Amino acid sequence: MEQRARQLFEEWKDKELEKLSKQKADMLFEDWKRKYEKKIRKDAIEKSKSVIIGKVTEHFAPFLPEFKYNPKDARFIGSPVDFIVFDGLDEGDLKKIVFLDVKTGKSPLSKREKLIKKIVESKKS
Repeated sequence: MEQRARQLFEEWKDKELEKLSKQKADMLFEDWKRKYEKKIRKDAIEKSKSVIIGKVTEHFAPFLPEFKYNPKDARFIGSPVDFIVFDGLDEGDLKKIVFLDVKTGKSPLSKREKLIKKIVESKKS
């Protein structure tokens, strides 16, 4: 009987300790969320702004002074590259076809864009 009582006590104790551990973990997580929620929201807003600026810039790129091709030669496709430029087509003298991706900030090429770049460059030689 004593052994059964000890076993029941140990089971109860383990359950209580587990319950208390979970409660403490939940409290710590809630404290962390309260502390960092504002920072997380601000970070999400900043990332969203960057994406929006990038999308707008993509569409206006041919009209910016840095764009080195005739805007009439550029065709926006958006994905997987932003533009295909038919350099010289408007003047009736097609020199080359350019796959162009507009990047803002420090945006690296995506995996898909790298694959396209590799294939295009391998066909040049």
